[in-house]
Amino acid sequence: MHLEKTVQKSDIIKEMLERDTGRRKPRGLPHAILIIVPIIWSIFQLWITSPLPYALGFGILNDTAARSLHLGFAIFLAYLGFPMFKNSPKDRIPFQDWLFALAASFCACYLYIFQDQLARRPGLPTSLDIAVAVAGMILLLEATRRVMGLPMTCVAIIFLCYVFLGPYAPDLIAHRGASLSRAASQFWLTQEGVFGVPLGVSASFVFLYVLFGAMLEGAGAGNYLTALSFALLGQLRGGPAKAAVVASGLHGLISGSSIANVLTCGPVTIMLMKKVGFSAEKAGAVEVAAGSNGQIMPPVMGAAAFLMAEYINMPYSQLIKHAFIPAILAYLSLLYIVHLEACKMGMTAVPRPHKPILHRLLSVGLTVTGSVILVCLIYYFLAWIPSVFGSYSFLIFALFLILGYLALLIVSLRMPPLPEKDYESLLHVESATAVIFSGLYFLMPTATLVWGLMVMEMSPGLAAYYACLLMVFILLTQKPFVAWRRGEPIKPALKFGVSRLLSSMVNGAKNMVGIGLATASAGIVVGSVSLTGVGQVLASVVEIISGGYLPIVLILTAMLSILLGMGLPTTANYIIVSTLLSPVIYNLSAAHGLGIPLLAVHLFCLYFGVMADATPPVALAAFAASGISGGDPFKTGVQGFFYELRTAILPFVFLYNQEILFLHIQNAVHFIWILLTSLMACMAFACATQRFMLIKTRWWEVILLLSAMVFLFRPDIPQNRLYAPFIEAPPEKVLETIEQLPPEANIRLHIVTDFGTRELDQVVVMPFKGDGAEERLASVGVYLAWEGDRLMIDDIAYNSRLEKLGVNMDDPTQVLGAETVNADRPPKWLFSVPGLFLFGLVFLSQRSRRKLMLRSDGLAGGKAAAAGS
Repeated sequence: MHLEKTVQKSDIIKEMLERDTGRRKPRGLPHAILIIVPIIWSIFQLWITSPLPYALGFGILNDTAARSLHLGFAIFLAYLGFPMFKNSPKDRIPFQDWLFALAASFCACYLYIFQDQLARRPGLPTSLDIAVAVAGMILLLEATRRVMGLPMTCVAIIFLCYVFLGPYAPDLIAHRGASLSRAASQFWLTQEGVFGVPLGVSASFVFLYVLFGAMLEGAGAGNYLTALSFALLGQLRGGPAKAAVVASGLHGLISGSSIANVLTCGPVTIMLMKKVGFSAEKAGAVEVAAGSNGQIMPPVMGAAAFLMAEYINMPYSQLIKHAFIPAILAYLSLLYIVHLEACKMGMTAVPRPHKPILHRLLSVGLTVTGSVILVCLIYYFLAWIPSVFGSYSFLIFALFLILGYLALLIVSLRMPPLPEKDYESLLHVESATAVIFSGLYFLMPTATLVWGLMVMEMSPGLAAYYACLLMVFILLTQKPFVAWRRGEPIKPALKFGVSRLLSSMVNGAKNMVGIGLATASAGIVVGSVSLTGVGQVLASVVEIISGGYLPIVLILTAMLSILLGMGLPTTANYIIVSTLLSPVIYNLSAAHGLGIPLLAVHLFCLYFGVMADATPPVALAAFAASGISGGDPFKTGVQGFFYELRTAILPFVFLYNQEILFLHIQNAVHFIWILLTSLMACMAFACATQRFMLIKTRWWEVILLLSAMVFLFRPDIPQNRLYAPFIEAPPEKVLETIEQLPPEANIRLHIVTDFGTRELDQVVVMPFKGDGAEERLASVGVYLAWEGDRLMIDDIAYNSRLEKLGVNMDDPTQVLGAETVNADRPPKWLFSVPGLFLFGLVFLSQRSRRKLMLRSDGLAGGKAAAAGS
């Protein structure tokens, strides 16, 4: 029975690996095609993202052509690399799959081949257009089924059926339906369906980031990051588990997939955790929680983050800045949870020879501090280059990179070789400093990526292109340079470098097949929503179910994300949930005067899409981890979900406390205060859920810890209870209040709309322009007039904020007042202090009880020794 379970779990791991890279392993010419086509695809993606087409004047492709060819490559590899059924041959490619691959590629590339003809007859498809669209949709759904499984395919089919069967749907969600001609144009012949924004982001940005990660892994960065984690934390109590958390976080720099993180780090970290005392389920759960959070770790956050930047129209560099604090909090709190688990199990630090623990910790601390200072100096130096060298800054930066890379490579040759991924060598790393400098040059490509995004403010695709270009240089020169320095033959080393480069291109392209098909299929959902208008219907349904109460809408959104995540990848899950429910949350928050930014709403959807990978009963990351650990998949998933609760509360927090998203931060002191109090809140929550701090917590200590978490995370709750956040001026003073608003404020109108059967009482928040009350109201499209003793909205401009919130002239709307910020309230940070006091109270209580326990244990031991003598 145990052997069968082991075999079954190894099959699960094998299947998950094959899902990303293809399940067929043919020989001969088909094998060569499955290598050559991915390499051509990688070169094509590098070409269309680079500035070379514009510099040379040929090979320039518009968005439609690039998306068309991108899907053509993905769908071709899907049919050749993935069999139709599990029992289909895997050592050869059947004749029908060749036909399917060619037909599907033709349908995908149809927009590129006939782009001129399609541009001359928009919205008037011919019979050939409709036939190609229908065939393309069917072939896309079948390719998605092969690569992604049935759930994604079923979701797309449900939305397709809804498009055609709208007149027969229940009255609440009924619509007039769509003809085959219109549906063909919507889904296949325009950028409103399959070839929409999701596939565009996949073609423009995501591919190069996946390729960048594959190149880093091919160069040996994965082994370096794992060794670095164990060098820094492996000697501490529960060190392998802490190293697993850090390793997965660092792997998030080169991979945006939770399952990939688990399968990359897990074989080493899980076995080491078991070796020091963690159970199979807890070892797997730690890796699940750490691997899942890799998708929220900047600067590479996975495909969904690039889609988010496109949806909310925000530069990706700004997005990763706002996402940084929650990601750091998630990983630091997981580190603390691991520490608490190690303390509960009575673990001790792993002994290391030669140096005392204090000396090693001091050495590591100085090394890390020096590295951080060095990184900051390099960052400010790179930011200084454009202001001094102007148009030559790129050449100066390239020269700096090459010289820095060669210098760090020479330094690495003087260090001991990196420990291999085996248990003993990782547990007994002698010098953390040596490990850090043995692969520090791997951080140069990431520095290039950050420089392009943050300093030069390039597009994400162009920044990734230059990072990939540097990786090509590193892969081709790394081994030959080392061989030259050691006096070894250069030719074999050069061949090895070329081989690593080509294999990285193959792996990167094959990893993109699933993402390309997922974004294309998700485009069906997006196209269906825009074609049928179901988004507005869903908003009404959700509002009726929730009673207009925002927390219930948030819980429904989280539940939908987790439910869809049981069968969909994070990217597709995020696209569907954000398309359907993010407008509902945003508009509902605006109606209540909360003003939650769109960034926070979309991050909320992303976080719970990530949570789905660790949520039973279908927790893919848990299945992958249990296959390595030998534990029960369901128990691993439950434990992983329990660890992930601290990630689940973060979205509910940053929707209201937006300072965690680096919004409304006033200065460096304010930033440090927010970071420290948020970290203390995460620690309080971890101690409460783990029922342990220094010793086992009592029930009243759990209550105090949870209360401390509320004060630290949400100081606005007690602040708003004691002091009203806004002061409302009566109707007769509305114009005067609006005229006195400072330019950086918003107009906040308290209105009530009479819909006949019900009334809607809400506060609308509107940014304004200009001076004077009437001019400011006109800038937001609102015109007021008195009707007797009531101040009414007399007119509303088209497409204004009020109209988007559902207010129109058919329904009389009365203005009850205008709100202004209560300037007499004490600052919000003051209400965090009780949280610190409660946390300190529990800590002191635990420390005194622990001293008593140790003293009593010591007396008992002394009496036992005396009795024995």
